[in-house]
Amino acid sequence: MAAPVGWGIVGYGWVARDYMAPGIRAAGHRLVAVCDPGAEPRAAAEAQGARAHADLAGLIAEPEVEAVYVATPNHLHRGAVEALAAAGKAVLCEKPMAASLADAEAMAGAVARTGILYGTAFDQRHHPAHRALRDAIRAGRIGTATAIRIVYACWLDRAWTSVPGQPNWRIDPAQAGGGALMDLAPHGLDLIEFLLGEPILDIAALTQCRAQGYAVDDGAQIIGRTASGVLASLHVAYNYPDALPRRRLEVSGTGGVLVAENTMGQDPGGRATWISGRDGTAEDIAFDGHASPFLEQVRAFGRALREPAEREAWSAARDLHTMRLLARAYEGA
Repeated sequence: MAAPVGWGIVGYGWVARDYMAPGIRAAGHRLVAVCDPGAEPRAAAEAQGARAHADLAGLIAEPEVEAVYVATPNHLHRGAVEALAAAGKAVLCEKPMAASLADAEAMAGAVARTGILYGTAFDQRHHPAHRALRDAIRAGRIGTATAIRIVYACWLDRAWTSVPGQPNWRIDPAQAGGGALMDLAPHGLDLIEFLLGEPILDIAALTQCRAQGYAVDDGAQIIGRTASGVLASLHVAYNYPDALPRRRLEVSGTGGVLVAENTMGQDPGGRATWISGRDGTAEDIAFDGHASPFLEQVRAFGRALREPAEREAWSAARDLHTMRLLARAYEGA
């Protein structure tokens, strides 16, 4: 059995606190230290038994920290990743890679120079339901894949914040690099590559600023096509009420369709179904409904850190392609 991984976290906001830290513990790993400039996040980390630092240098100096989860606002990803890579720490960085393509390219360069284990936190490829769908596609359950459709939407107004008293950085173009398209579409773009085994090559998008009245897009419709000709469409939004059905994935083919409902997101569970193209009969697809995508992501990253053969599943070059798709989508929109 591999030794537990000692983790650090840079940026102790709600995703790190409510999902990543519990995932680290559930995987049998250790949260050693946290870095955050805010006194309240540092106090929350210390209450969970982690050492807390106000700056990155303090966390880097922790010898027990082997892997670091970077969950800062997007525009701070580059500085953190470059410093951690120079220190030889493995890095799991939140999506998108950065607030700009130039920063993402610089990060990929730092990873290449140092040879560290790097991954972008595309946790949706680790959801047990999505793994089950990929297995079904590979087994030929839908015949020849023809189209994939994703709806991944939520309500994010100006007042939302993960830390009381702090402004919503996700709607600041300088910090986020974009809006709903930048924040939510990376998950869908990466998931398409994971499910189909090939990335989107052609992409176009339309964005909207329809309901929220802030400086970034609050919705986007994206279309794409893979090299083999599978068509993709993604609807992402910050203007969709949370009480409505807003998380759906469909993969269609000549032999049937796979449908996943309420699997997109941080939580475990949801439902996956195969519908036959021959007679329309439906069959539930079994998967582990208790394991969260964050837990499975921590487990996978830990295996890659301990077992070099597992590193093939992580690729800064692949993640940089996704970032380039986002840049092209915004340029076209």
